[in-house]
Amino acid sequence: MATLTWGLTQRQVNEAGFVKIFCSRSKLSRLSVMEQKKTVLVTGFEPFGEHAVNASWVAVQELEKLGLGDDINLHVAEVPVEYQAVQNLLPSLWKQHLPQLVVHVGVSGMATTVTLEQCGHNQGYMRLDNCRFCPESRCCMEGGPDCIHSVIDMDTVCKRVNSSGLGVSVSVSKDAGRYLCDYTYYTSLFLGEGRSAFVHVPPLGKPYSAEELARALRAVVLEMLELMEHNKGKKRCLHDL
Repeated sequence: MATLTWGLTQRQVNEAGFVKIFCSRSKLSRLSVMEQKKTVLVTGFEPFGEHAVNASWVAVQELEKLGLGDDINLHVAEVPVEYQAVQNLLPSLWKQHLPQLVVHVGVSGMATTVTLEQCGHNQGYMRLDNCRFCPESRCCMEGGPDCIHSVIDMDTVCKRVNSSGLGVSVSVSKDAGRYLCDYTYYTSLFLGEGRSAFVHVPPLGKPYSAEELARALRAVVLEMLELMEHNKGKKRCLHDL
């Protein structure tokens, strides 16, 4: 059998070529699997005001333990209750994770259900944050639309989760409160072109535990992803001017 000039027989060359092709295909296969996996970012807030323990962040940490399944990369982050910090943090989170969906979770002392917010608002921010600061303009984005809607139909998500027998009541709202929750939501809706959601949860034990809230969040997020997949390619008007 002839030997090639760099010391390999033809058979070795053939075998090496096969291995190279096999390895290349294996690498492509792994990359393809990675590309098929969705990425979801879920955030909660730090303590503020009367909420020495913020149920939103506790519930999000419990959700991280549950996960969203093998085909979804779940990332979580705690958001400061500070207007300026939100403006700096959110763009970096979207850039870092390149998520298909970002779900922000906040606590509401008035809530008794898990509440899905349909839209974020640009104006009306007069409450001071944890740094005793509020925007001088009282708005999230000067010149921005008054309201931005999520691409997700929250009424549909609500109906599906409530009919699943989860044992946690879900409702829908169109007013996230004109504080850091609303401010964060509007910012994220703008950055993600509507691929964001906001969920308000009640304080812990009123009436749900952290584990119950986490299960509800998991069900909500999975329904949101399914709706987004079903509606892929469809265009919706997101801005109310």
